[in-house]
Amino acid sequence: MIGDRLHELRTARGMSLRVLAQQAGVSPTLLSQIERGVTEPSLATLRRLAGVFGESIASLFEDPAAPSVWLSRPGERTTLGAPNGQIRYERLTPGNGQLEVLHAVLAPGEVSSEELWSHPSMECVYVVGGTLTVEFERTTYTVVAGESITLDSTRPHRYLNSSDAPAEIVLAINPPTP
Repeated sequence: MIGDRLHELRTARGMSLRVLAQQAGVSPTLLSQIERGVTEPSLATLRRLAGVFGESIASLFEDPAAPSVWLSRPGERTTLGAPNGQIRYERLTPGNGQLEVLHAVLAPGEVSSEELWSHPSMECVYVVGGTLTVEFERTTYTVVAGESITLDSTRPHRYLNSSDAPAEIVLAINPPTP
């Protein structure tokens, strides 16, 4: 889906792969692979592309024909890569730009980003299994299976697994991260 939407946005603006690549700071080869569905972009790449178009990341996944009812099935979900490519998120929502719900399993030592970062949203993370460490500004929270944490994403934060076992999470973001 992302490849088709990227191609649609690029061609609607009369941009070549090279021009878009230059403006986004990525290679034309990478853009071609994304448009053809050969590879999936990282969140950092999605942020750059959305910035070039003056859109939110969520808009890169919007489906103008998104149904009123959405059934999300394993193996059919779009995935997103976290910055630095460590965490892979499965999208549980249809990409209508109104709500983003993601599923991920963090292996021991994985982090959502190398540095704390912020964006204009609210987030709620539910820990399905294992233990998640949440760094929020200068405070660290430990969230265990069955617990959730809600935070103001406009303040610096990140998620990490500092345990020896996988941590499975469901993350809701509203509005979707720009």
